[in-house]
Amino acid sequence: MKKLIYLVRHAQSEFNEKGIFQGRLDSDLTPLGFVQARMCAEFLKDKGIQLIISSPQRRAYKTAQTISDLLQIPLQIDERIREMSFGVFEGRHFWTLVEENRDTFLNWLKDPVTHPLPTQENMGEFENRVKHFLKDLINLSQERLCVVAHGGTLHAIICLTVGLSLNNLWNIHMDNTGISLLEFDGERFHLRLLNSLCHLKL
Repeated sequence: MKKLIYLVRHAQSEFNEKGIFQGRLDSDLTPLGFVQARMCAEFLKDKGIQLIISSPQRRAYKTAQTISDLLQIPLQIDERIREMSFGVFEGRHFWTLVEENRDTFLNWLKDPVTHPLPTQENMGEFENRVKHFLKDLINLSQERLCVVAHGGTLHAIICLTVGLSLNNLWNIHMDNTGISLLEFDGERFHLRLLNSLCHLKL
């Protein structure tokens, strides 16, 4: 049975606006974020989506709730698509981290498996929780789904579905409310769209 899975990164959060490294920390959507979420929902309105699955973190949940309310379809929470933990670097300004830990940070961006951040979530455990989520996702009865989550978890979903290792996690980029589309044909995944932002130009 063919499935279409729309992947949506959460709308702009307060920490995004301030350039703060979030991970497991949370913040609410900005006024712009709520506008982005609404425009994303308008774009998805005619896609036949039957179920939305969201990370429980507020920035993702508020985005998903906006889409759910406009489309009038059910919303479920799944802990497995929380953002990965970035350990002791969470809560600090992104560019300060780059300046003070340049080699550590740049090596991590090139290859987070070989060069993990201090005290970040174990990459093997992170990969396993995303794999388990994907396995359950393709077994759902609904044929058109929307997953609202975070850069790290959505990048991992794309890597794992197109045959890339998580060494390539940060070679993928998704903007706030960037929309990607996966098609599952019953045997394998096909990436049909990556980080589309056309809905923000309506």
